Parts: sequence; structure tokens; C-alpha cells
Amino acid sequence: MPIEDTTAEMLTRTSIPALDAILGKPFKILDDGFVRVIDYMGSDAAIVQAARVSYGEGTKKGSDDEHLIRYLIRHRHTTPFEMCEIKFHVRVPMDIWRQWVRHRTASINEYSTRYSIAIDSARSTSQDEWRSQSSTNRQGSGEMLDSEMGRDLTEQETNLHEECRRIYLERIERGVAREQARKDLPLATYTEAYWKCNLHNLLHFLALRMEPAAQTEIRDYATTIGREIVAKWVPHAWKAFEDYMLESATLSRHEIELLGMIARGDIAAALDYATANALVKNAKPGREIREFELKLERMRIPSPWA
Repeated sequence: MPIEDTTAEMLTRTSIPALDAILGKPFKILDDGFVRVIDYMGSDAAIVQAARVSYGEGTKKGSDDEHLIRYLIRHRHTTPFEMCEIKFHVRVPMDIWRQWVRHRTASINEYSTRYSIAIDSARSTSQDEWRSQSSTNRQGSGEMLDSEMGRDLTEQETNLHEECRRIYLERIERGVAREQARKDLPLATYTEAYWKCNLHNLLHFLALRMEPAAQTEIRDYATTIGREIVAKWVPHAWKAFEDYMLESATLSRHEIELLGMIARGDIAAALDYATANALVKNAKPGREIREFELKLERMRIPSPWA
């Protein structure tokens, strides 16, 4: 017969006052979007606790919690960060939501337009928000378009949204099934969802969606989640994430070789190396060199290809 355990440890739920203070509070994003925290589990202490289970008390004397968290992120030990989870309620345009749900390491439950009438709101673009297509990035934006053209584009957008909504509601009134009536709604239509993920996957999402190359609109959501929410929830992990992921730069083998040559002042060797390794073709730097130049710019090092 098993012996009854009378020494069970009494545990309390983790509480982060700074995060508790904003539970349920919507942070406004774009013209009618928001993100808010619904629930969470874990803290900086949970990350440390999980890490020390792996190798006992051996590191406790030599490193405090913050230093251990920094070590974990610096050396890509990710599983301790999976001990923390957070659940968001988001309101986001469908075109941005398409990018969002590409991050598949989360649990999602979205507002259904098969069961309910579509949300009566669509992301509108002001006349000074229209962007040109980037000439160097097929999926990115370039310069801002002039306000006169923007005024015309915004007027067209308003008319389109109003007409799409009118037709949608007319279909509903005439008895068309909701799942079919919705098919011509614009991607600018807002949707809502619960989005729950662990901290490891959340930081990966933020690293990709907060970087300058990400689309402006999803970057607004990611920046709010990171700086207004995650920074309050796990401040040590957030600071380490900023230092080692968000504000850092990785160097490829070619970039390490080139940086060494540039640092030694051997510019001719750097130019020859780039050409020999097809990083420059017909005296024209390729995309990899252009990305390397951005890293040189951050280090205030002149580029040999400028």
C-alpha cells in the first residue's frame, strides 16, 4: 500500500505586480486595433528555477538570477524559457493577421465569421501613410508617396470599404449563409483572436517582427507587446533579449573574413575576397554585401563599397 505523503509543498501562483496592473488593459494599435494580456504563467524566477533543475545548485553561488538568464539567452539554451506562458487578446487587420499566424508555435482561437457577423471595422490608411514598393526588397516598402496621391488613394480606399460592407450586409439580409457572404470582405477588415504561446516562441516572434525589415503595421503590434508587456513580465529576460537578440548582429563566415581585412586596413583584399566569393558581381554589391554594410554602419566603420 502506498504511503500517504503528508509533506506536500504548498505552492503559490506567480504574481508580477507590474503585469497584474495591466491585465485586461487594451493597448491601442493602428486606428482600431489593440492587444491586451488575458493571463500569464511564470516569471524570471521560473526561468531560473527550470535551468537549475537541469544542473542542480552548482551555479547558484557563482551567478545571480539575472546573470544566469543572460547566459541562457547568450548561449541559446531555450527550454527554460518555455516554462513561461502568456495569453493575449488581439484585434488586428486580416492582412496583418496572415503574417502573424505564420508563427505556428502558439495556440490560437479566432473570431469566426461563419458564426458571427464580421467585425464592422476595417483598417483605414491616412493620406500620409501610403508607401511605395521597395526597389531592393520584393516584399518590403520604399519611400513615402506624396500626400496628393495619398489623398486620392485614401478616398478610393474609403469608397471600396463602404461598398464591400454594404454588399456583405445586403447578402446577410437576403439570407445568404454567413460563410459565403463574407468572401468579398477586404483584408483590411479587423478580426480578433486569443493568442497563447510560451516565452521562447514569443521572443522569436518579437525578434522577427520588431526588426526594421518587418512590415510597419505588424511591427507596431510587436513593439507594443515587447516594450509595454514583456518588459514588465520578465524584465531580466527582456533586457537580455534586447542585448543579445534584438539589438545584436550575427556575422557569417564571409563577414568575419571581410571585417578582419577591413579592420587591418587591407581594403584591396576585402574587395578581392568579395568578388572571388560572388558577393560582388560585375562590380555591383549583392544583397549580402548590402546587409553587411548595414552592420558596418552600426559599428561606424566605413564600407569599402560605399
